[in-house]
Amino acid sequence: MNTCTRTLLATALALGVAAGPLAAPATALSRPAPATAPAGARGSSAPDAGALRAALAGLPDAGTTAALVRVGGTGGDWHGSAGVHDLTSGRPADPQGRFRAGSVTKVFTAAVVLQLAGEGAVDLDGYVRDYLPDLIPAAYDKVTVRQLLNHTHGLPDGDFPGKDLNAWYAHRFDVHDPRRIVASATAKTPIAPPGTAQRYGNIGYTVAGLLIERVTGGTYADQVTRRILRPLGLHGTYFPGTSPRIRGPHNHGYQVFPMPDGTTELRDVTVWGITDGWAAGDIVSTTADLERFLLALFRGRVVRGPLLKEMFTVPAGVPGATMSAGLQRYVAEDGRVLWLKTGGRWGYNSVIAATEDLSRTLVYSVNSTDAKGESMNPVAERIMRAAFAR
Repeated sequence: MNTCTRTLLATALALGVAAGPLAAPATALSRPAPATAPAGARGSSAPDAGALRAALAGLPDAGTTAALVRVGGTGGDWHGSAGVHDLTSGRPADPQGRFRAGSVTKVFTAAVVLQLAGEGAVDLDGYVRDYLPDLIPAAYDKVTVRQLLNHTHGLPDGDFPGKDLNAWYAHRFDVHDPRRIVASATAKTPIAPPGTAQRYGNIGYTVAGLLIERVTGGTYADQVTRRILRPLGLHGTYFPGTSPRIRGPHNHGYQVFPMPDGTTELRDVTVWGITDGWAAGDIVSTTADLERFLLALFRGRVVRGPLLKEMFTVPAGVPGATMSAGLQRYVAEDGRVLWLKTGGRWGYNSVIAATEDLSRTLVYSVNSTDAKGESMNPVAERIMRAAFAR
């Protein structure tokens, strides 16, 4: 992968920065291709087990404490894990451990909105203000539901206390009301006219969560659970609500904090409230569950019929647009088009990614010590390169 391609990949994935080495072997399980490939899928070579093992070698290190990986497709499957459950005990990372999947939540939110569109309860070209007149002021009366999902709505971000990592840490147990988040955003001037610019953020999906609740009369979490988690048997996936803890088995997350004297401090950030993310970023899951969800989604079992195309359609006429309804389009250096979604919460980076024909799929959780950094985590980059290598 050349420097230009690596820069584009890092930008597309928007993952964290890391550093330095330590030790701990990867564990892995490989399986051959199924006897019958999915209809319409292209042929695919088996995952490069050696490259994937090498991608996970040396964990934990200064930038990554654990990594869980599942690679699949028509050429076979590879599952691996490396690193530690926690730095205190040093015991091996739990490959079935739950983790904060961050903005991968947006894929679930988009899927539910598209389901509602398929049921006739929501018009993708309808104005959001018609559904939420008490929450969306006249300044945003031309924003459509589709624009919420593809990040062309023009809404600015909501307000949160604190402007840096240490301040956010001090407020990590604050409970945020999504309605107040939206009110603080819509009190500001629009960033751009609806449909003219694509700007990634959480606010559109916070509004989409409120839209789901208004249309269905149920809670956002209950709707996703009833419509997606339960039918697909995603038993390791749940919404934590106001609890800052991860239920069940999980590997700890850590973050490097800058100190006033110029040094840094590594803190365990596993316990951290995530109501700021809500419908845009609060889901807890496992790699096995996310892989099952990814396969079901791309095969049309979650969003059915023509509406599934919304998830593989980047808005036309919007300069530099790469995001669709819930996913992001990325063209690999060999010309293959990948559709993916990343997630980042303090201590945790995640991704779901695949070719549209499912000839190659990837799900990972990387416990990055700078999960919201400006550069891509080196372990995450190595995993991506190994998973989609030809």
